[in-house]
Amino acid sequence: MTILTFQATSPSREAEPGRIPEQRRPERRTSVEPVEGTSPLRQELAHLLFDQDDRNRVHGSWRQLLATEEFRHRAGLSPGDRTALAYERLRSVNTRVGSPLDLAGDARLLSALHEWVGVADGGVCTLASIHYNLFLGSLLDHQDGAGGRDLSEFTSMRSTGTFLCTELDHGNDAPALRTTAVPDPETGGFILHTPTPGAQKFMPNTSLAGGPKSAVVAARLVIDGEDQGVFLFLTRLSDENGHLPGIHVRKLPDRTGTPVDHCLTAFEHVRLPREALLEAAHGRLDGEGRLHSEVGSTRKRFLRSVGRVTAGKLCMSAGTLGMSRAALAIAVRHAHSRYISGPKLGERVPLAAHRSHHGRLLHGLATAYAMTFLHRTTVSRWMEHAPQERADVERLIAIAKGWITWQARALTTEARERCGAQGFFPANGISELTQNIEGGITAEGDNLVIWVKAGSEMLFGQDMERRARPLTPPADMSLTSLPFLRDLLTEVVALWQSRARTALRQGPKGDPLGRWNEASGPALEMVSAYAGLKAADAFIEAVAQAESDATRTLLEELCRLFLLRRIEGHTGDLLAEGHLTADHVRMLPYLVNGVIAGLAPHMMALVDAFDLPSEFLGAIPIAADRRLGDGADEWARPARLWE
Repeated sequence: MTILTFQATSPSREAEPGRIPEQRRPERRTSVEPVEGTSPLRQELAHLLFDQDDRNRVHGSWRQLLATEEFRHRAGLSPGDRTALAYERLRSVNTRVGSPLDLAGDARLLSALHEWVGVADGGVCTLASIHYNLFLGSLLDHQDGAGGRDLSEFTSMRSTGTFLCTELDHGNDAPALRTTAVPDPETGGFILHTPTPGAQKFMPNTSLAGGPKSAVVAARLVIDGEDQGVFLFLTRLSDENGHLPGIHVRKLPDRTGTPVDHCLTAFEHVRLPREALLEAAHGRLDGEGRLHSEVGSTRKRFLRSVGRVTAGKLCMSAGTLGMSRAALAIAVRHAHSRYISGPKLGERVPLAAHRSHHGRLLHGLATAYAMTFLHRTTVSRWMEHAPQERADVERLIAIAKGWITWQARALTTEARERCGAQGFFPANGISELTQNIEGGITAEGDNLVIWVKAGSEMLFGQDMERRARPLTPPADMSLTSLPFLRDLLTEVVALWQSRARTALRQGPKGDPLGRWNEASGPALEMVSAYAGLKAADAFIEAVAQAESDATRTLLEELCRLFLLRRIEGHTGDLLAEGHLTADHVRMLPYLVNGVIAGLAPHMMALVDAFDLPSEFLGAIPIAADRRLGDGADEWARPARLWE
């Protein structure tokens, strides 16, 4: 596709007065050298975005899936057909996996799978997260107590894995779940039971769709009437003949977005073998049936049992990240190929010529780059952290998950709107992405809940970083300086931490919930600003890794736009605290406008670096310079029906 830049010149021939102007495109001449999508610039941007030297190993196989006919976008399928297709595609993914267990143990590779398949099919993204991460990953994390469990039927997908934790009455408070597992004196195993309707497992994919299924089920281990905490139990749910005795499954109504077979699931005194219990350091049974645990708290035992939820947050972030980049790629291509009336009679200009259009898309692109770099650094922290750093890294993952998925929804909505009415049609590949992102916002920890937890930890933890008082007065600092902009963000984080602590101290005495209610608002603002700061740090690090001057300059401008947008909503506070001057505040909108103007000619190169296969984009009409209806029969034919 040709990449356009724009000049405010008149067309060579004015339309005659009173004559309907020709519906043709102007000559594609520009006043600025085009940035070609196949340039070294695009290649280096993609190198930086996609794990650099590890790019082919991490992303290569999953990217190739999008180029295949099997993963081509299919509009108009019924919910049942889409669910069946998702399971078919999951099996296709499994054929490309060298070792499913290695995949489950590699957070970088597992996240990349979600990042690419989510673009084509949100259902596959959901199923892959459940089967590889929550199911196989949980089995791997507990295999030291199982004496080498045979997992071949799950790695071959003769039985698909699922994960049953939350209940109808217990979602965000899953540690309070009521499903029980008690020792079975007759067999030496356990009896799994759902004691109340509210203890039914809520919305796991447990129907017969996709073939036989097995699950790891979170249940409260009760020994001699004493609650030992929540543990996981490997449980067969169905075989080729249907659900097994005592397994009760009821399909839930269809939900928005790409569906899978969400169900309510209950257990009626289901007998499990002794080896069904997933054991590790947080809990093992000895030969006498006594529990030995290195973790004294039942809550901590629960968190250890469902530890795979942390990696799941990385997967959900990755899935929404890929979806939002695809939405931007579609919208930017549409902006360059959709022509509308220009300011002069007979003139036609692309949507991308308008600042009101390309400015919004460029803000989205700056955010998408920041989201990607933040996700890369967060995955690296998770894979490389020392044991004593685990709590800090888990908090970073939770903060990044909330920020990335919320940003993905916002910019995907913006991208859909910039495609106008064409964006409503599923055939154009963008309308369903926002609904699919909604699933990521809630899955593996509802965003608001995990941010509240992170905010409380940050509130009572160490002081947030503050910049050293600069030797240079603020009046002599430039808003074009990335370090200065980054330092301003650190002040924003520290300011909201201070406000939250003050609100907590001034809250009602003897009322912990009342005090937290006073502090929660500023605490959440602190978390939001901190997420932007971590994204900015990752972005600035990526700028420093660029090898060519052209790439570095472009990334610096995009990072500058991201940082300016981050501080826009905090200029009043920064001015009041003496970190900005009135001239800075007055200059800010003009500076943003200038950065956008400089970036506008590079929009196509920036989205080409998202590396979406041409086969995928070519199948989406508005991404391939086509419109729905372009191939229709002559429009006047229906008018002859009355003859």
